[in-house]
Amino acid sequence: MTDLSDAYSNAAHIPGAESYPGRWRDAAAAFRAALGERARTGLSYGPGERHRFDLFLPEAAPRGLAVFIHGGYWLRFGREDWSHLAAGALARGWAMAMPSYTRAPAARISAITQEMLAAVTAAAAEVPQGALVVAGHSAGGHLAARLACRDTALDVADRLLRAVPISPLGDLAPLMRTGMNADLRIDEAEAAAESPVRLQRRPEVGVHVWVGADERPAFLNQARLLADAWQVPVTVEPGRHHFDVIDGLADPETPLCRALFDAD
Repeated sequence: MTDLSDAYSNAAHIPGAESYPGRWRDAAAAFRAALGERARTGLSYGPGERHRFDLFLPEAAPRGLAVFIHGGYWLRFGREDWSHLAAGALARGWAMAMPSYTRAPAARISAITQEMLAAVTAAAAEVPQGALVVAGHSAGGHLAARLACRDTALDVADRLLRAVPISPLGDLAPLMRTGMNADLRIDEAEAAAESPVRLQRRPEVGVHVWVGADERPAFLNQARLLADAWQVPVTVEPGRHHFDVIDGLADPETPLCRALFDAD
């Protein structure tokens, strides 16, 4: 079978890709410092070392809770790298939680899904009022979509209003043909059980799939597959690639923020 490693390699096809992680970390640290006591970091949702989430609060009582789940192919990054993306939610009066999760190969994707259920439940207990919306990027887009699936036992499902999977991995099967699978360990059974395109979404949850127009063809295809499978809207944002497609979350008036927070 054809090796798909390059098809799912983003950094190799983005000019200046090596500069992005440092810029993300710096922007996130500056955001937390500026927020002061409204940044509650390292809250626990379980016993594991990475079972932690950060919670960012608006100036007044939150209108509701947004959750952002980071990407990195379930292998890299953590909640500390993305804090600045909460700016759009806070400007709209929403709290935003950002969880970390146990990364592969220490955990398989099915286990990470269960961790996100626990993380969202714990974060919702900290912000008990208002609706719940979820966004995630890349691998986090997969996890955001999994939260919107009917088979997940989400304790706060009655509050889940909307999910926006950004550049999501809706079908895990192609990743079995990449070098990453040595650590991800996806097999046919897990691809069937954990691929949102093969599962039913919660009919009461609005879903809007988002992807950058300048992303790899594999990610454009993944986004359209999920939107088609679930019969939901998909936006292909012009001029955005895989590393900057999430930037709109930091601005309350961008189309991406409107997709997450405004009613369809």
